[in-house]
Amino acid sequence: MLENLRATRISQGKTQTFMAKKLGYRSVSGYANIEMGRTKPSLEKAHQISKLLNKDVDELFFDQKLHVTSKEHTA
Repeated sequence: MLENLRATRISQGKTQTFMAKKLGYRSVSGYANIEMGRTKPSLEKAHQISKLLNKDVDELFFDQKLHVTSKEHTA
């Protein structure tokens, strides 16, 4: 699940129905599947979503927790 995407949408008072309509989906499930991680949006769709939510694509679609691998563990 894309928690950042879902949390941002909810915090702004926007519904999945609103998002689906603005993005041109025929049904809510088109957008809901993105939020649930079942479908990956195209780059164009990701940009449209980020504009609707006034956030960077990175903030919405990429986990901020990066794992650093030390050289000792990769040798």
